Amino acid sequence: MTTIRVLGSAAGGGFPQWNCNCHNCDGVRRGTVRATPRTQSSIALFGDGPDAILVNASPDILQQLRQTPALQPARAPRDSAIAAVLLMDAQIDHVTGLLMLREHRHALPLYATAAVLDDLGAAFPLTRMLSHFCGVQTHALPCDATPFTVPPLAGMRLTAVPLQSKAPPYSPSRNAPRIGDNIGLRIEDCRSGRRAFYAPGLGSVDDRVFAELRDADAVLVDGTFWREDEMQALGFSAKAAADMGHLPLSGPGGMIEILDRLPAARKILIHINNTNPVLVEDSPERAELARHGIELACDGMEIAL
Repeated sequence: MTTIRVLGSAAGGGFPQWNCNCHNCDGVRRGTVRATPRTQSSIALFGDGPDAILVNASPDILQQLRQTPALQPARAPRDSAIAAVLLMDAQIDHVTGLLMLREHRHALPLYATAAVLDDLGAAFPLTRMLSHFCGVQTHALPCDATPFTVPPLAGMRLTAVPLQSKAPPYSPSRNAPRIGDNIGLRIEDCRSGRRAFYAPGLGSVDDRVFAELRDADAVLVDGTFWREDEMQALGFSAKAAADMGHLPLSGPGGMIEILDRLPAARKILIHINNTNPVLVEDSPERAELARHGIELACDGMEIAL
């Protein structure tokens, strides 16, 4: 059976964010709001054995490993259940944790699109840095809907689904989008035939992406912002949600409206920004999610396929 384990459920900076004094962050520090701290978004995929695929390597990876005993099976003096790392994009909050895995016992299998590997080989040369430590064994992901497997997890079939998005701000291709800058991931259990769709960065939903959402038994998708102008209204940024590559939850065409059209048994939001009012457990916005049958991911949550 394939199991998805949420290692981190917050957007970049985590929750509370280290330098933020918004209502949510200040309230969770002081204990004046009902909210649970979260680390930066990442998941692990487990099959029937002890091995796992780490999907994104966040800056909080060491804390996430400590909180997930299954990722330390202790079969040898130095060991990890991480059989490979798969990257959804080259954003800093999804890749810098690779540096914390430099003591891996052998070259770390790294699965990413050609666009992401290009950025990590030059603009932010993590793969070159790691060549002086454990090294990496790169595998370019197909972006043509071809399924693939990651050894030794043969009972799990994965498919990269290109999303409309931008490369990270540091990338030379920031203003010249490429296929594979950001992907969603179809996760299928070969035995049960059940599948999930994971897309923590989702700025728009075209017919192809909607078909992935519609055909999934569980969806785990972008819940970064409640409002399109959330960061602007708080005075934190001049950019709207769409400018940052995210689809807001509320409003016409928002994520709630899209999720309402899906038959999926479980509809879960991940990559929640620290400013999002849904983080407050007794907020009207959280109650609105509940009315629509939408869950909010938390660190440690598990989804079985």
